[in-house]
Parts: sequence; structure tokens; C-alpha cells
Amino acid sequence: MLILLALIFAAAVGIAVHFATPNRAERGVALAPLVATAVAAVLYTSLTWLGFAEDNVWLWVISLLVPILVTGVFVRMLSQARARHDARERARLRIT
Repeated sequence: MLILLALIFAAAVGIAVHFATPNRAERGVALAPLVATAVAAVLYTSLTWLGFAEDNVWLWVISLLVPILVTGVFVRMLSQARARHDARERARLRIT
């Protein structure tokens, strides 16, 4: 049941990352929260399967901080790739 805390936090972080990074128009609004929540779910579940108890501070530190890093990197890379692709397509189609 405590996994919900990690997932809600991750979704909120995903929303914050979406609005904090440039090129918001290049990606969907739900992508960053989805990625952050999925990463948090996988980490929390994996760590509990590895034997980390819910009162272990490392379970929470990893489950709350790693999604921030992963989502930030993923969103920036995706936005840059999308901007490059759109620029190539505009050049190919001779659109100014």
C-alpha cells in the first residue's frame, strides 16, 4: 500500500519535469508523468523483492530520487531528438 506514496510522488515529479524542461510542445503532457511513475513502480517493486523493508530509508531514497533523474534525462533527450527530426523534415520538405 505504501507504493502508492512513491507512485503519486513520481507522477507529481513527472508533471514538474514536463513544465520545467524546454520544448514542451514537442511532446505530450502525459509522457513525463508516465515515465516517472513507471520507473518508480519498477524500482519500488524490485527493491521490495530484493528484501528492502518499507521502513528502510534506501528504498525511499532510491524510489523517489531515481525517477527524477531518469525522467529529466529522458525528456531532454526526447525533446532534442524530436526538434532535430522536425528540422530535418522541414528542410526536406522545403518548409521555412
